[in-house]
Amino acid sequence: MKDSPLKTTTKKSKPVAGETPVWFITGCSTGFGRELAKQVLELGYRVVVTARNPAEVKDLASLGEALVLKLDVTSQKQINAAIKAAEKKFGRIDVLVNNAGIGYFAAIEEGENKEVRRMFDINVFGLSRMIQAALPGMRRRRTGFIVNFSSIGGLCSFPAAGFYNATKFAVEGLSEALWQEVEPLGIKVMLVEPSGFRTDWAGRSANESKLQITAYAATAGAWRKEVRANSGKQSGDPVRAAKAIIKAVECPKPPHHLLLGNDAYEGATAKLKELGKEFSAWEGVARGADYPTRQPTTHDRV
Repeated sequence: MKDSPLKTTTKKSKPVAGETPVWFITGCSTGFGRELAKQVLELGYRVVVTARNPAEVKDLASLGEALVLKLDVTSQKQINAAIKAAEKKFGRIDVLVNNAGIGYFAAIEEGENKEVRRMFDINVFGLSRMIQAALPGMRRRRTGFIVNFSSIGGLCSFPAAGFYNATKFAVEGLSEALWQEVEPLGIKVMLVEPSGFRTDWAGRSANESKLQITAYAATAGAWRKEVRANSGKQSGDPVRAAKAIIKAVECPKPPHHLLLGNDAYEGATAKLKELGKEFSAWEGVARGADYPTRQPTTHDRV
């Protein structure tokens, strides 16, 4: 941890008001959002704690200087009000954490349009709405940090999670473009890509299709059952994950991609090898798709 000014293993004394970072975190009711809000408050940072039901996060306010707000990221009105309230109380937003998200289990053929659109509205468009609302203040100050929660499922797809994967692949593409646009302005962007963690994502935040086709029982059906059965038993520790995120945000040179968990690391590196092998095997076909390069003639050389 030599590269980080933040020691996450001990509680900091609360710095002088006006000097502490201001974190704005979406989806604080459970899981990563709740644990991250808890830890940054205990470090003495000022935190905007948001949830669709504020009553579920009111207990976090006792941990430090918190502003608890009602926020549904599908509502532009609530987003605008929350950003305005945060800037009015704290003067700025230093770190925006886009954690709010849901899952959905279905083979592609089983997907229900209403459920898929709802997930995209939260996971992709809700995230982009938050970014657009927070960026004007960050641009004016020429500083800020945007943390976008993706998943190992944003790098590797799985049966029964294709539509969820699609939302996370979208977050990956959006974030990569975003950091090219805003880093010259002094604003940093980081993707968080966890594998399975002991949050309530699979049990509470992920619906599944009412239509289940027998032909997919051995693929999408089996994967769906495995994920449900493993809920609460995953190898990932949300407490350690929150510490890792804080460390990365406080690092002078943070990564663009923060993999969290052994399964995430192994899955991502295996995907890279798989892509490299396939690209190499088809290199000749890929390069042959361009217009032929015209060879110079004797006339050209005269």
